[in-house]
Amino acid sequence: MAHDLEMENGEVAFALRGAPAWHGLANRTFSADEHVSTADMLSAAKLDGWNVRLEDATYPEGYRTNSDLFMVIRTNPFDAGTDVLSIVGKRYRVFQNEDLFTFGDNILDGGASWESAGSIKNGKVVFGSLVVPREFILDPQGAADKTTTYLLVHTSHDGSASVQASITPVRVVCQNTLHVALNNTKSSFKLRHTLKVEGRVAEARMALGLTFNYMDEFESIAKSLFETPMNAVQWDKLINTIYPKPDANQAPQVSTKWQAKRDLLDDIYFQSPTQTNIKGNYWGALNALTERIDYFRTGRTANGEALIGAASGFDPVVNAEKSRILRAVRELANA
Repeated sequence: MAHDLEMENGEVAFALRGAPAWHGLANRTFSADEHVSTADMLSAAKLDGWNVRLEDATYPEGYRTNSDLFMVIRTNPFDAGTDVLSIVGKRYRVFQNEDLFTFGDNILDGGASWESAGSIKNGKVVFGSLVVPREFILDPQGAADKTTTYLLVHTSHDGSASVQASITPVRVVCQNTLHVALNNTKSSFKLRHTLKVEGRVAEARMALGLTFNYMDEFESIAKSLFETPMNAVQWDKLINTIYPKPDANQAPQVSTKWQAKRDLLDDIYFQSPTQTNIKGNYWGALNALTERIDYFRTGRTANGEALIGAASGFDPVVNAEKSRILRAVRELANA
């Protein structure tokens, strides 16, 4: 049974087609000619000087506990107030944002550049995006469909995530975020925290190496999908495979919702200006499906930050859905 991501026809969660989705979360974005250092990036995005620290957890008078619990707190960069980020145990180790992004300058030395940075979930999660000098253009003399590469790095101050990097292709025309799992290369990986210079250099080389390997495989897949024609019958078969029609014995509103989803997908694939240059092949089909997820998403908790975060690649459920879609598209293209 297909996983339903609570999509609803016509409800545009956000409209950031002119830029990657995470720009809606960033404290600061940098222009293409701004090659800032990691320290400058942190300062401009108000990620420096947080003084993340532990304090004993406090309880109301009369309460007793045998647990050694601590509050993770920070100094808020916008109003100098103190925020409680999490409650943790005694084994939790505090890191500053400056420590967590120490590998950054070594990635810059490899040709990348900081593109944006910010924090979400009231400071619990911090992120930075890097533009990596790896892009490809499908059919340069015709469709000229360009995909660029970002490395999206994030970590947490509540113990929910280590320093993680996600390789994130973005199709320029519609700014679809195509963070998907491939067969032979990693799409996400953890970065070790190290203050040693040689360790930071090794981490940067690994990150860039994995990014280029991933994009080599992704470009090969994109080229194959672009070169495989798709007609209207095949489009219908693909959609029915990914989102099967509900059984007749299900509630009427289930069928109504399914039909609205189908109508929206048809509108995107056949009518959207973002599909004009790639319509009629499986690459166009993949992007129509992911465009619906990124730009027409509503949910039970229609929180703007959560919606943009999902389109940015911060939501593992959405990432898994995009990977499922890619597998289905490839299977039918190769059938």
